[in-house]
Amino acid sequence: MEVSASTPRWGLLQKLAAAYGKMMLNPTYRVLVLLLGAPVHIFVYLYYWRERKNDPYALALDQTKQALLASGYYDRLIEDIRDQQIRKHRFFQEQMEPQVLERQVAAIAAAQLQAEAHEQTMTQLRQRSQQRLTYGAAFQHLLESPLFVAISFVPGAFMYALILIFSSPYLKYIVERLLMSVFVIFGVAFLVFSILYISPMNPAANILGETATTEQIESFNRLYGLDQPYLVQLGNTLKGIATFDLGKSFAGNEEVTTAIAGKFPVTLTLTLISLLMAIIIALPIGIISAVKPNSIYDYTFMFIALLGLSIPSFWQGLVFILNFSIKLHWLPATYNPQNWLSMIMPTIVLGTGLTAAVARMTRSSTLEVINEDYIITAKAKGLSKRQILRKHAVGNALIPIITVIGLQFGGMLGGSAVTEKVFNISGIGSYIVDKQFIPDIPSIMGGVIYTAITISLINVVIDILYAFFDPRIRSKMKQY
Repeated sequence: MEVSASTPRWGLLQKLAAAYGKMMLNPTYRVLVLLLGAPVHIFVYLYYWRERKNDPYALALDQTKQALLASGYYDRLIEDIRDQQIRKHRFFQEQMEPQVLERQVAAIAAAQLQAEAHEQTMTQLRQRSQQRLTYGAAFQHLLESPLFVAISFVPGAFMYALILIFSSPYLKYIVERLLMSVFVIFGVAFLVFSILYISPMNPAANILGETATTEQIESFNRLYGLDQPYLVQLGNTLKGIATFDLGKSFAGNEEVTTAIAGKFPVTLTLTLISLLMAIIIALPIGIISAVKPNSIYDYTFMFIALLGLSIPSFWQGLVFILNFSIKLHWLPATYNPQNWLSMIMPTIVLGTGLTAAVARMTRSSTLEVINEDYIITAKAKGLSKRQILRKHAVGNALIPIITVIGLQFGGMLGGSAVTEKVFNISGIGSYIVDKQFIPDIPSIMGGVIYTAITISLINVVIDILYAFFDPRIRSKMKQY
């Protein structure tokens, strides 16, 4: 079979064949394609084995070898290699049996003859506009056949889904980031569980109290599987994470998944509101400070930002409660999901540090961008400052800003426990802290995993935003 550039293409099938060819260059994707489409590959391999006899490469390679042998190339190669081997052994003062020397010479000569024949054969095929029939080329040829794809679609459904994902740069980019997030989540689970396992604290003794007998402690450990080996407990924990069944907490005997589902949305809502507030306030402040450096606006805004970074959240929360709740009676001191006014102080406290960090990063990033050559060129073309900022400066300055927002958001999710304690918020942060002192392993794992999932998804969104704002990343995605 001869596969040439004139082979007919069929739209989507052409896309599948091209994507398959690229995937074969990547060892990881090559293994995945072989595993997911094993039944299809068995048929393709039989087809490839049958077509190999018509492979122009095999026929041309045999003819080239015969020509090289007839020209005396192989005999000259044997003499040269024998001479080289003898001189090498003399130099190192090594003794070599004649039979062993001849075997070494023959092996090296055969390899060089094969390499030379291969090079000459490939040159001949290129001159004839022919292509060597490899397994990958045979598969690509079959993928261009609608009948083959229709017949093999059911046994190779997962393989075709993977090829379709790979054929779309944006979809491939997103799926790869999601898969990386899965590995991160299980990595976090492994690390946290291992730390809790080697912790000197005894959950049974902490929950049952000092008066608990040895039999009661053993019964408790047996009930919750704490008497099992480390690998068994770790396996059960990872299995529960994969099936979203985290079991029951040690204290209270409540379903961990249900408890987390009731507490995590509170923290997430407060964090998202704080994030939105920070973006709305910080971006304009940072841009104004960058556009008017060393002005009264710049000094004032950056001084306020520095204060925001320096103020401890627990102290800020207590000051807010003393002034706005106890003295002025404007806002409730504790959080109540039924009263939206109770969300004002916690969100401001959570958003203060984020606002300050984003404002300072926006200023430094915008300052760096507006001094670039292309900004100077835009000014020379007569564009107004507003047009330059909107079309050229802000978009390029957003990449490091997005990074800071993502990192700060993850820190707010995991570090909001202090704020939750100050305002008596029953969120995931305070939940994990309370369970840490037992330690209530299922509850802690549940809180950490839910937080890790959220942070991982946020990072995926950030990666997508990178591609949206930076054309260089988009071009790399299409080439990858």
